[in-house]
Amino acid sequence: MAKEKIVLAYSGGLDTSVILKWLKETYDAEIIAFTADIGQKEELDGLEEKAFATGASKVYIDDLREEFARDFIFPMFQAGALYEGQYLLGTSIARPLIAKRMVEIARAEGATAIAHGATGKGNDQVRFELTAASLAPDIKVIAPWRIEAFREQFPGRAEMIAYAEKHGIPVKATASKPYSMDRNLLHISFESGMLEDPWFDASAASNRDMYVLSVSPEEAPDEPEYVELEFEAGNCVAINGERMTPLQVMEKLNELGGKHGIGRVDMVENRFVGMKSRGVYETPGGTILFTAHRKMESLTMDREVMHLRDSLIPKYASLVYNGFWFAPERLAIQALVTESQKNVTGTVRLKLYKGNVIAAGLKSPVSLYNPDIATMEADPTQAYDQGDATGFIRLNALRLKVAAAAQAKSR
Repeated sequence: MAKEKIVLAYSGGLDTSVILKWLKETYDAEIIAFTADIGQKEELDGLEEKAFATGASKVYIDDLREEFARDFIFPMFQAGALYEGQYLLGTSIARPLIAKRMVEIARAEGATAIAHGATGKGNDQVRFELTAASLAPDIKVIAPWRIEAFREQFPGRAEMIAYAEKHGIPVKATASKPYSMDRNLLHISFESGMLEDPWFDASAASNRDMYVLSVSPEEAPDEPEYVELEFEAGNCVAINGERMTPLQVMEKLNELGGKHGIGRVDMVENRFVGMKSRGVYETPGGTILFTAHRKMESLTMDREVMHLRDSLIPKYASLVYNGFWFAPERLAIQALVTESQKNVTGTVRLKLYKGNVIAAGLKSPVSLYNPDIATMEADPTQAYDQGDATGFIRLNALRLKVAAAAQAKSR
């Protein structure tokens, strides 16, 4: 009788390496290790060998970077998504892509379950499993950190390290770790350990070695650098006149943003599972793209369309953060967003300087800005009669006057 097959989201770190072996022993199953290349860079080195050495029957390392940029990052940036006013959702937006590919592999391999190493306290467990529920409700999800027997066997990192040593699992880990990291094409996040104290200054000079994608603003060049981003229908298609794919756009902007100390965020956020957590993020390229896109919209997007789309930003950002990427409500909002972006076309010039992204020029063939109408001088087009403002103000003031009169009577 053929063994059950389980597809595991595998990173090669201590947790998923131990989980791979534990799943194989506990379920007497074939474990198919899957790693999505979404821009981790050197973190992928030696991963295939590690997975096989730990007991995987098959290993997938799939390059999903272009799909990640094109189908996930770019649509999210068109929506202007920003969680709680600060977070550009770098980790959140990667999880549905990883889970989607896991489901595809499970289907191709005839696996009956997928598994992940997300803790029972975080958001990722929700993101993985809501995606699986949307795309493959018949596939079982195994979450070891929510299984009591697993938690009893591994109450801490020391027990996991001992288990790894006993079974010859090739992982590099120590009993104490100052923080955890998660990297992809859009950002890198840091949390836990020393960062759990919200008074801890992650920006201090003594902590500069923690950062990976950017220099500190203090160490950034003393001379500004200008960059031009060209947009078509809400997507960046060229940088400094060179046409690029979405992946190339993100890589180039990460390089520029990192050089100038752009995109660092230190925040306490509200997790979907109910607790607050502190995270430190580097999103150099995303910060430049987000700023440029907003500037392009300011020139080309109709006021009411912009305000309608903006009213949906908190909802859209929460849907992404909470794992509802494939939910019908997110898809419905995305359809509106796509329609709103039809005329977001043109060029944005920005100045990058010591952590700042500064507007330095806008132009568009479909600009809604008309200097002849906006001028404080005489309007040569006579499109706007200042005298019309009298009636406009009088009509808008009517309800305010009525309310004031009614309140005066009640005193």
